[in-house]
Amino acid sequence: MTPSPATSLPEPGTEAAQHSARLIDAIRHDIAAQGGWISFARYMELALYAPGLGYYTAGAHKFGESGDFITAPELSPLFGRTLARQVAEIMAGSTPHILELGAGSGKLAADILSELEQLNCLPDSYDILEVSADLRARQRTLLHQRLPHLSDRVHWLETLPETFSGAIVANEVLDALPVHLVRWQDSATTEIGVAQHESGFIREERVITDEALLQAARKISVPDGYVSEICLAAHGLVNSLSSRLTQGAMLFIDYGFGAREFYHPQRNTGTLMCHYRHRAHDDPFFLPGLQDITAHVNFTDIAECGIDAGLELLGYTNQAFFLINNGITELLEETSPENLLDYLPLSAQLQKLTSPAEMGELFKVIALGKNMAHPLSGFARGDLTRLL
Repeated sequence: MTPSPATSLPEPGTEAAQHSARLIDAIRHDIAAQGGWISFARYMELALYAPGLGYYTAGAHKFGESGDFITAPELSPLFGRTLARQVAEIMAGSTPHILELGAGSGKLAADILSELEQLNCLPDSYDILEVSADLRARQRTLLHQRLPHLSDRVHWLETLPETFSGAIVANEVLDALPVHLVRWQDSATTEIGVAQHESGFIREERVITDEALLQAARKISVPDGYVSEICLAAHGLVNSLSSRLTQGAMLFIDYGFGAREFYHPQRNTGTLMCHYRHRAHDDPFFLPGLQDITAHVNFTDIAECGIDAGLELLGYTNQAFFLINNGITELLEETSPENLLDYLPLSAQLQKLTSPAEMGELFKVIALGKNMAHPLSGFARGDLTRLL
């Protein structure tokens, strides 16, 4: 049964509701097979990535005005063009290859490649690791429409390459990784998982049995009754990338904080958030498969995991500093202010990307790498590593 939606959220169409019902049945069967309880991380994995049914693996539009949220690449071509300049610098210090994780609509790839072509430093290959067959098809269509002459450079991967040298780009990937929910109470910790009830899915707490989760939880000091997220999946991703990277750098761009702010005493209910038709709410059981479920990124955790895996922390700053350091204002200046039809929209887009009240402060950029001889320009000013 679908949980009753909040009154402020629009009802889905018949086909969408039937799709969600099929995913609900699949999750119910998984819960039953696991003895009546699954971790929230498992629930989130199924809700987002269950083959053919999950939010990211099914065919509903997710990005842009007609979707559920707008990412920076969808907001403005300035984002991808500016990021391309940092990517070019990484390739110059390693190998001319790019690997993008979770390429969304494909717009970021198209903008990066287009700018790199203008800079006369195209990569030998642009690899995309995408779990969704539907999104892969859309990416192919968009890239073929915009850059048909570069089609032979773009490849879609089923798994990470065994070895890689070059630039790795992950925009809003970490926030979509499944998270465990933990409650700290009376010097003990419990894991909040998902069970079934006749009215729908419910949260249910159990003693933590996952040793890795238990160790991670014990390192965190928070007040009694505190609930928050721990993302073990991020550890796995960073470790996998580190084991494959021989030279180059990876850029993670996402919303989040350092650990002190992430686990601030006032943030005692965590950061979990859902997005449905450009409305944000906090009910992860509302229409599974039709809404995004995210959590903010603990960038201290990402940095420490990378360092432990043999990577070097190359920089950490907010999106505003990163984009300005890489020349986003210079790109805007290429359009004459007298050309109001083109200039005003671009100027408004730059404001949204860099303003502290918009995406500029909440979104952060962290770079981890190996064997890079020179500093990265994106972190020349506005260093925030003290906040990690």
